[in-house]
Amino acid sequence: MATPNYSFEKRKRDLAKKAAKEAKRLKKKEKGGEPHTPVIIEQNQQGSFADEDVPAADDVSVLSA
Repeated sequence: MATPNYSFEKRKRDLAKKAAKEAKRLKKKEKGGEPHTPVIIEQNQQGSFADEDVPAADDVSVLSA
């Protein structure tokens, strides 16, 4: 008699849960009538996505304090 593959069964359950959760999310989104709007994050001059409040790495006055 073959032994059960518990990891395969668990993966199947997890994928089913994930699919159900995604279907529920899409149904809620459709019911709400709100279109999906992507979030756009702008880069600063140094090329990072940090907030404007954070000092730049080459700001010597902050580093020498």
